[in-house]
Amino acid sequence: MHPNQQTIETFYRAFAQLDADTMATCYADNATFQDEVFTLNGKREVMGMWRMLVEATKAKGADVWSLKFSDVSADATTGHAHWDAHYRFSATGRIVDNSIDAKFEFDPQGKIVKHIDSFDLWKWSRQALGAPGLLLGWTPVIRSKVKKTAAANLQKFMAKASAS
Repeated sequence: MHPNQQTIETFYRAFAQLDADTMATCYADNATFQDEVFTLNGKREVMGMWRMLVEATKAKGADVWSLKFSDVSADATTGHAHWDAHYRFSATGRIVDNSIDAKFEFDPQGKIVKHIDSFDLWKWSRQALGAPGLLLGWTPVIRSKVKKTAAANLQKFMAKASAS
C-alpha cells in the first residue's frame, strides 16, 4: 500500500470516529478544499470546516452518524476514494445519506494539498432541506443560499474558536 493511500484511510477512519485532530494531521499547511458548498484555502480554513462539521455532529447527531469509505487508491502525487455519510443535518434535524467521490493531491511529505469532493447537491438539498430543496435545490438561488449560509456559519465557528 502506498503511504498516500494510508493517509487517505487514516483521514476517513478518523472522520468516521469524529476525530478532527487526527484528520488535521493529514493536511499540509497550504491545503485547499473544494466541494459543492465550500471553497477553502489553507489548513486553517479546511480544518475549520471539518471541526465545525464534527462538532455539530457530536452535538446534534452522533446517534445516527456513520461513514463508510471504499475504492481508496493513491500514488506519489494523487489519490481518490469514495465515501458515504449518514447523518442528521444540524440546521434542520433531517437525516441525510450523501454519496461522495473524493480526489486528492499530495505534497512530497505525503500530506494532502488539494482535496476535492463531488456529490449531487440537489439530492443532498432534497434530504437536508425538505420541500424547498426538492422544489428549488437544483436552482442557482438555492445553491447560492446554501453556499452563503455555510460560509457564514464557518466564519462564526472559526471566530468563536479563535476567541476561546
